[in-house]
Amino acid sequence: MEYRKIGNSDLQLSAITFGAWAAGGWMWGGTERNDAIEAIRKSYDEGVTSIDTAPIYGQGDSEEIVAQAIQGIGRDKVQILTKFGMRWDLAKGDFAMKSKNNSGQDIDVYKYAGKESIIKECEDSLRRLKTDYIDLYQIHWPESTTPIQETMETVAQIIKEGKVRYAGVCNYSAAQVQEADKYVNIISDQVPYSMVKRDIEKELIPYCIESGKAVIAYSPLERGLLTGKMKPGHVFAEGDHRANLYFYKEENLKRTSEFLDKLRPLAAEKNATLSQLVLRWTIEQPGITIALAGARNAEQSVQNARAVNVKLTTDEITFITDEINKLELVK
Repeated sequence: MEYRKIGNSDLQLSAITFGAWAAGGWMWGGTERNDAIEAIRKSYDEGVTSIDTAPIYGQGDSEEIVAQAIQGIGRDKVQILTKFGMRWDLAKGDFAMKSKNNSGQDIDVYKYAGKESIIKECEDSLRRLKTDYIDLYQIHWPESTTPIQETMETVAQIIKEGKVRYAGVCNYSAAQVQEADKYVNIISDQVPYSMVKRDIEKELIPYCIESGKAVIAYSPLERGLLTGKMKPGHVFAEGDHRANLYFYKEENLKRTSEFLDKLRPLAAEKNATLSQLVLRWTIEQPGITIALAGARNAEQSVQNARAVNVKLTTDEITFITDEINKLELVK
């Protein structure tokens, strides 16, 4: 495994970090708890020491799964990344979505990052994670009802209290990161990035490179699209949010399959899967520090972790990027 320094901190995360959204089941058509626990443990055996989770993932389920998975490993040997600012138990802030919890009950989700809410969320996360500190605490989404100053000064407060080591943000623009950084040292921005979603290269990546902020890329496999396993006609399980995303339109599945077919010979030459090739390309991109890779079973998590073993030359990276540039998806 490779380990990378996050921003101007002494925090080092595994280049492939375990993304525990799917492990929580929420919006992924449910999950098998024991499989998720085994996936995290097997990824650790491969050198994946960092785990990214959030309270909203399964309304606490994901954090509890992470806690159970790391029992016996040693808290000082893993880095826990979690989030705040998405409430399903408080009708306040920016309304985000109507959804269903893992029991099938209707819930309303709000983006909210007021002071008292953050303090409560932090305590709840510490309890579910069975730990007394969080390595990287990240606001999940920007929200309009609370000033960034209030939010970030609260995070600075809980850092001083020793409950959190470092502050990060998610889904923030360059301007928002710059504003947040006035009130607490922001070491990272977690944002969506994949071969088919590269808009952050225009403004955010240059800013983060210049200011020394880490970029944590989530959905680098575009939620399964870039694994090569999804073909036209794919049917999602009930409750799987991907069924409504434009990436999975029939025409896009067709175009993506044709694009991935062009990469298969290179993957075969490297004795790698398509997923591994995609993950390696991702962490080779300028400004990308970490790639989050989710897994719902041990086989997937081990495969993801071993992506770091794939070595790509400059010419091979250029070839892949050139093929990406030819791919056009319809919206």
